[in-house]
Amino acid sequence: MGREFVNIFDDWIHSYDASVSGQDPEYRDVFDKYEEILSAVAAKSIGTIVEFGTGTGNLTAKLIDAGFPVIGIEPNEAMRKVTAKRFPELAIVDGDLIAFETPQKVDTFVSSYVFHHLTDTEKENALNTYASILPVGGKIVFADTVFVSEEAKQAQITKERARGYNNVADDLEREYYTTVPVLKQAFEKAGFEVQFEQMNDYVWLMDATKK
Repeated sequence: MGREFVNIFDDWIHSYDASVSGQDPEYRDVFDKYEEILSAVAAKSIGTIVEFGTGTGNLTAKLIDAGFPVIGIEPNEAMRKVTAKRFPELAIVDGDLIAFETPQKVDTFVSSYVFHHLTDTEKENALNTYASILPVGGKIVFADTVFVSEEAKQAQITKERARGYNNVADDLEREYYTTVPVLKQAFEKAGFEVQFEQMNDYVWLMDATKK
């Protein structure tokens, strides 16, 4: 994960929760049904959980409330401090989707709005790493912006620019948002059975089980 993506959150931390709660009209569609999306991730999870990109701890809260043991991995220091203050008992460490200390036991890897920080090749490599750590029946439950096709992605960029939502359009062009077919192939190649569920106009839930 590029350091430039990590540093973005130094500023966004002050308005992040306002954005995800729909107070920023430009990002309202991206975070539509935000609480439902996080709850769905928690509902699909099992056992001891590693959460990538804890942010301000919103998904973390859902997991803890559900009774799961959680290890948080967050590359941004400011975000780690916020989450650590919110959950003093949480084990939270520096790391990201690729570079992280391998836990002794993990049954589910989870994340929300994070996987797009990796290129398609990096996504494949990450999934292979997770497969090498998880037991048979172990899970990956990710929620992130994904498109049914590259054409659908370009159409969405055009739509956002027409609405004057250039920040969203810039995000879509700058980061590594991919497609359902590309991700399905990557999960299956890494040894997972995966299902996709569309949660809003942007976000899909990826529920993968190691075979």
